[in-house]
Amino acid sequence: MAAVTYELIHKDKLTGARAGVLHTPHGDFLTPIFMPVGTQATVKTLSPDELIDLGAHIILANTYHLFLRPGADLIQKAGGLHKFMNWQRGILTDSGGFQVFSLGELRKITEDGVTFRSHIDGSKKFLSPEISIETQIKLGSDIAMAFDECIPYPADYDYAKKSTERTHRWAERSLKAETSATQGLFGICQGGMYADLREESAKVIGSMDFDGCAIGGLSVGESREMMYEMLEVSTKFLPENKARYLMGVGTPDHLIEGVQRGVDMFDCVFATRVARNGMAMVTSPSGRLVMKNAAYFDDFAPLENNCDCYACRNNFTRAYIRHLVRAEEIFGLRLLTLHNLRYLQRFMAEMRAAILADSFSEFRADFFNSYERRN
Repeated sequence: MAAVTYELIHKDKLTGARAGVLHTPHGDFLTPIFMPVGTQATVKTLSPDELIDLGAHIILANTYHLFLRPGADLIQKAGGLHKFMNWQRGILTDSGGFQVFSLGELRKITEDGVTFRSHIDGSKKFLSPEISIETQIKLGSDIAMAFDECIPYPADYDYAKKSTERTHRWAERSLKAETSATQGLFGICQGGMYADLREESAKVIGSMDFDGCAIGGLSVGESREMMYEMLEVSTKFLPENKARYLMGVGTPDHLIEGVQRGVDMFDCVFATRVARNGMAMVTSPSGRLVMKNAAYFDDFAPLENNCDCYACRNNFTRAYIRHLVRAEEIFGLRLLTLHNLRYLQRFMAEMRAAILADSFSEFRADFFNSYERRN
């Protein structure tokens, strides 16, 4: 039996949005789900206990960064990522492809793989489908990702076609590489911003023996309208019985549009990054609080009245958090990180409840009636 499987529980009758369960070696997790990003085997500023408290069930770790530092051999010697970072819930590791291809002139792509220069010390490195999978096996994640080429935006049709075809060949090599009986493997659909390539990639990756299907190469600079169009083309041709993962997307509007189009899993650094820049994500009235603003100097309300995160339930006030942010105290950024990640966990749970009640279209309409007024 596969180490990772997806169980479809219910589809919203009007929209087709999906509620399911992702079964992994480290637990069964309700979908749709948002995965906080732990690039360096840690979600920045937070402990594993705090992640559990805010409701995180599966996190993402970065193969590229861990490949470079401290190295997969050390993590394997420590007993794998779960023991290394003392996290006993789910872990997904990306393939390293996105980070390698974002290096620009520091890398060279061939059919064999990618030669690149480390951003840490400039040393020459090489990643291929086989090396990426071997690295992820050593990391011991619950879900590994096939090695792919993330197509930049904009890209002409000829480049996008050749790149997508290479991703398909690399997907086959990822499947043929040495595997672990305790690890699932997801393929990644590409296709750039071309509907026919997206359709073809979804059909090709969806037909392969992967445990789930990811959609890559979106939210890379294109308009939101184009992103939604390419996403809809992709999910339309993916198998119903496998988890669908939209990579690198995590703002509330993108999450709700992704769920409407049949996506089950998401990850993004947005919530933690803006927290470290002093911004809180809130439901209303503005959608966000920029805590450096003078408006919060003597505001003794919590970040959000109905929030059950550590910051809000313990009544750390906006005035106090503003003071911490302006004084560059790390505790202020930790409080905002806890709040933002809890906000997204609650948001995903609310979407799941709406799907199960066949009221997702009403939930979406209510959200955008408010969201469009504040953005």
